[in-house]
Amino acid sequence: MKRALVSNVLPLVTLTAMIVALWAVFVYVPNEREQGVVQRIFYFHVPWAVGTFVCIGLTAFASVMFLWRGGAAWDRLAESAAEVGLLFCSIVLTTGPIWAKPIWGTWWTWDARLTTTLILWLIYVAYIMVRAWAPSREQGARYAAILAIVGALDVPIINKSVHWWRTIHPAVLVTREGTYGLSDPRMQLTLLLSFIAIFLLGAWLVWMRVESARLRDEVEALRLRALEA
Repeated sequence: MKRALVSNVLPLVTLTAMIVALWAVFVYVPNEREQGVVQRIFYFHVPWAVGTFVCIGLTAFASVMFLWRGGAAWDRLAESAAEVGLLFCSIVLTTGPIWAKPIWGTWWTWDARLTTTLILWLIYVAYIMVRAWAPSREQGARYAAILAIVGALDVPIINKSVHWWRTIHPAVLVTREGTYGLSDPRMQLTLLLSFIAIFLLGAWLVWMRVESARLRDEVEALRLRALEA
């Protein structure tokens, strides 16, 4: 009953939030004074990035619980959050260059934050590959759990990279007012709406992936029982 309720309500809430956020980004919020219309990608790029970190953190937590307590539920949660985190990270690495080209004059530079984000993406690509190519699902789950925990250590490095190294990437929401400071209340509200929409989307995708993995495991268990019988 609860699963059906979540499966029916969450997508509707997510769709509503996404429509409202898109309206705010493209209609409601004013252009930024220095960057102009291209700055609107900020309202997508930043929530996707934070959503990535949340998914990676959830993957690491579920991986720790799986190694400590065992249980297929923790493994399914880790696998699902990792896949959604990889999707979000891919979007970050796509929207970033689109924003960078008109502002920095180049699609890509080996900036500290960009490089460490690319490393995170590669780690979680490896996570998916380990699960797919391990000799058995049990081994794949354990190897991937260790990789997820190690990979999550890159998140605080990404977060602090603009402070630790010389970088052209802005320290978002900390720089001078008027550029990334979001001094206009409409900008602040639009960013909040975008965060809500992206977080709801992430929750929905993780939920659907967990349910899919649960059904997969149940089908596999039934198949093994049939073979034994």
